[in-house]
Amino acid sequence: MQAETLTGEESRNLEATQALFAAFGEGDVPRIMTYLAEDPRIEFYGPSLIPYAGIYQGREACARFFETVLSSVDIHIFEPEEFIASGKKVIVTGRLHLTARSTGRDIVSDFVHVIDLEGAKWTRFRDFMNTAEAVAAFS
Repeated sequence: MQAETLTGEESRNLEATQALFAAFGEGDVPRIMTYLAEDPRIEFYGPSLIPYAGIYQGREACARFFETVLSSVDIHIFEPEEFIASGKKVIVTGRLHLTARSTGRDIVSDFVHVIDLEGAKWTRFRDFMNTAEAVAAFS
């Protein structure tokens, strides 16, 4: 968490991001969707071998992204370590340990998520992790 004083907008953005992360941890896609804007964008970088890699535009596509992630991996650890709110952006750092269901191989990586928000709703989500770990797990 950040120590400095947040503006009202930053505080709302931080709360929405923490709530979405909690919903993801519970596998609750309908609840996740309540925190997305009308035309959100998700960017998960990596080759198509990773089932959820790609650019997702719009609510239906973004719901498909979350459903694909949750159906493709078993989550052992998905631990945000720091949430940094600044203006209309929240950056989340953390670590994860997943298992690819299709192969039984592990994905262990740090991650950085960069989230743009408008009115405490996610408009853009970018995921940065060690995609080589995911490629190896899904290969």
